[in-house]
Amino acid sequence: PINAGPHVLDTHALSPRMRLSVAFPLPLRRGYHSVVLAGDLMTMELASVEVKRPEGANVIIGQTHFIKSVEDLYETLAEAVPGIRFGLAFAEASGPCLVRHTGTDNELESLATENVRAIGAGHVFVIILGNAYPVNVLGRIKAVSEVCTVFCASANPLRAIVARDGGGAGVLGVIDGESPRGVEGEAEQAERRAMLRRFGYKQ
Repeated sequence: PINAGPHVLDTHALSPRMRLSVAFPLPLRRGYHSVVLAGDLMTMELASVEVKRPEGANVIIGQTHFIKSVEDLYETLAEAVPGIRFGLAFAEASGPCLVRHTGTDNELESLATENVRAIGAGHVFVIILGNAYPVNVLGRIKAVSEVCTVFCASANPLRAIVARDGGGAGVLGVIDGESPRGVEGEAEQAERRAMLRRFGYKQ
């Protein structure tokens, strides 16, 4: 096995589209992988970053384009659910490049800040909900004018897949929970429908 150094692939003979799609990540260090496309002199490290949260808490991870998001997302959450407990953190991507944070719960705010620092990707935000669910707030979050995308909203174990290149980083996606073990049958369908009615989402 290769334990150090990047895997090198000569891409001179590939088309531009193929160059973008070719990657052979190999284990490098601390959960990172490295890819070098020799024809383009591109290097990249990939990381799987565990997202920390209290047991049962829901986490929303997304990306915006402006520092104004910090206050706008706070107002959106506060208006959606009276008395909501949450923590919010946002990674500034230029200037001082600080992690900006706010919230109504100090513990959740600290955890959101810790997660944003661990992910380390500019303009990414993390929201940790204490006494609310994504179904209560997700539509409003997506409607905030600065929000570009939402990667996930989940109470499952989460890992953010992060690409690091030079002085910046970006979230490629998330691993949300576990892989499927099978396909539902009639009994599981009946239980799914009953569960939604127990929760009050269906009549």
